[in-house]
Amino acid sequence: MGVSYQLMLPHMLLTAAATAALVSHRIAETVCEDRCGDVVIPYPFGTTTGCFLDDNFFITCKKSSNPPQPFLRKSNILVTNISINDGRLHVMSTAGRDCYREGGESDPISTRRMFSLSEFTISSTENMFTVIGCDSYAYIEGYIRNRLYTSGCMSFCDKLDDVENGTCAGTGCCQIEIPKGLKQINYSAHSFDKHESVLEFNPCTFAFVVEKTKFNFSSSYIWNITEEVHTVLDWTVTDHGECENGSSSSMNYACKENAKCIVPEDGSPGYRCQCQPGYGGNPYLPNGCEDIDECNDSRLHNCTHKCENQVGNYTCSCRKGYHGDGRKDGTGCTLNQLSVIKVALGVGIFFVVLLVSSSWLYLVLKRRKLMKLKQKFFQQNGGLLLQQQLSKRSTSSETAKIFAAEELKTATNNYDESRIIGRGGFGTVYKGFLADNRPVAIKKSKIIDKSQTEQFVNEVVVLSQINHRNVVRLLGCCLETEVPLLVYEFVNNGTLFEHIHNKDKAPTISWENRLRIAAETAGVLSYLHSAAATPIIHRDVKSTNILLDHNFTAKVSDFGASKLVPIDETQLSTMVQGTLGYLDPEYLHTSQLTEKSDVYSFGVVLAELLTGKKALLFERPEEQRSLVKYFVTSLKESCLFEILENHIVNDGNEEQLKEVAELAKICLNVKGEERPTMREVAMELDGLRMMHKHSWVNAELNPEETERLIYDNSDVYKYGDGSNTTAGYDSLKDHVLEVLDDGR
Repeated sequence: MGVSYQLMLPHMLLTAAATAALVSHRIAETVCEDRCGDVVIPYPFGTTTGCFLDDNFFITCKKSSNPPQPFLRKSNILVTNISINDGRLHVMSTAGRDCYREGGESDPISTRRMFSLSEFTISSTENMFTVIGCDSYAYIEGYIRNRLYTSGCMSFCDKLDDVENGTCAGTGCCQIEIPKGLKQINYSAHSFDKHESVLEFNPCTFAFVVEKTKFNFSSSYIWNITEEVHTVLDWTVTDHGECENGSSSSMNYACKENAKCIVPEDGSPGYRCQCQPGYGGNPYLPNGCEDIDECNDSRLHNCTHKCENQVGNYTCSCRKGYHGDGRKDGTGCTLNQLSVIKVALGVGIFFVVLLVSSSWLYLVLKRRKLMKLKQKFFQQNGGLLLQQQLSKRSTSSETAKIFAAEELKTATNNYDESRIIGRGGFGTVYKGFLADNRPVAIKKSKIIDKSQTEQFVNEVVVLSQINHRNVVRLLGCCLETEVPLLVYEFVNNGTLFEHIHNKDKAPTISWENRLRIAAETAGVLSYLHSAAATPIIHRDVKSTNILLDHNFTAKVSDFGASKLVPIDETQLSTMVQGTLGYLDPEYLHTSQLTEKSDVYSFGVVLAELLTGKKALLFERPEEQRSLVKYFVTSLKESCLFEILENHIVNDGNEEQLKEVAELAKICLNVKGEERPTMREVAMELDGLRMMHKHSWVNAELNPEETERLIYDNSDVYKYGDGSNTTAGYDSLKDHVLEVLDDGR
């Protein structure tokens, strides 16, 4: 019923605890089932012939239920728990009720209950007889030592507001105690006036015997409760000899070896069995009481120092250097006087040695731990492989240096916030000063893919060999930290992005400087794509990665996302990386990285140099948010000079601006195959610069001879003298780079 269900969980926990206590000992005969569903069935109870002591202890296990359910004998009394130690049987009993309809007509659901349980008695300490209703009384009848017992309880209330939850003092709920030894009970519920005298009609009177801890009265019970409630029975063994005269050797006597019998306090006939002190198990089974090793559980023994198990008992003793009986309730264990002196002296010496050595040990361990950590990071980051590769180039003055972690920590004043000169998606850049006061830029990466260690080493080696005046030179790295630190030369005039988009700086960078910066950047990318032994795709070309020195000379930086391309491969499948606004749409769609991806990004930089506008700016109108879309659309509509930066346009460079704009447009083709190579772009820009410097050439050369071949995907330009030449990299011809065979 609702009143009992809400307290089902504590009962289930109690059952589980009892079950756990019996698991370590035998609880039933070997050939007998000791469980019905979730309920443990210990002997003298049993479910089959020969497995129970007598008919009083027969349990019917209905296996048709799910899970199977045990019932007392052949009744409908459901058993929920059987306790051997205290002789209690937890069951579900049925409530009696007396119900009426409005108008005084009797309700057919009214019942009178009988609870006949032979020799089992109703527990007087665990149960209460309970009556619920507002015009109600009920009787309980039974037998105590073959004498009839009758008692009752009355409950009244005019309206439900008078009823208090949790109180059974006669208003809506009444309870009386159960006398000792009561059995074979029946109870009946009644109404004084068919519930019509109550202001608020409530139909029923309910009467039942319920376990105290499983019942908490609620005013809602006046209207309805379900029939079944928790009840506790006391059971004893009868017709199996007398307790005083019993002997474990008697076949009829219920208590077996190492067990004793106990007479119930309520005077009920029969007895119960318990294992003797020092034994545990089932006292009703032959040899069911087994010796308990009290020494395994501190709660079971009284020893202070040493415990030794005995059959049915245990003994206590003291450790060496102590004397006494070793018991908590006795003299305990006292340290011998000589031992006290020895212990005090030993403790004193120990603490002196500990005090002196602990500090030394702490420093040694801390230093060793730090060294091991550095060594771990060094190996993890490919330090040994890098040393091996650099040793092959030990004769080169340009070989990258492997810096110590402490050296870079000192150079950046422990990576002080004031030393930060840039932040990006791959890490933070600090300005530092080496021991010789040389300024450097130290890049502290956020993450590194541990599976790419060998490729990272290869990249460091390759980049350290790039001796191009327009590339920020990699001086070395530090591998003693969790993520590698890269050390670059320091470029002191900021980024191209700052000079283009800062209103104060933009006018200071003329068109001639912008064109030269574009040509220098294109030359670097052409060099990376074509002149290196293993081509390098930068993968993050943008104005923030082009640094400027005091002469506005371009320095391409940030190769954190770069990829080395094996010679026999024209494209790589990679996870897409880059910066929105500069990212190649074909690469974004296919994840196929090619050299043409850098061409697209460079085209965005050219558009920035021409217009002074950012690659993405969400504050602009929708049609102008993407610089690429805005730039290409303006060219198609012949509106180029409306979007160019005002101060870069003069009478002498309009044609040159148109040529650069057309070059940017072709670089921004959606299809990579329709874009030029960086070598072609660099040659085009160099050609434009040279013709601007030597404008007298334009008047003498045949226009057909100066026609650009970029749109025919040619690798060279034709000049008036008929010679073929590349984009001015003669100084780099000897810089052939060696790379690892498996470099990325």
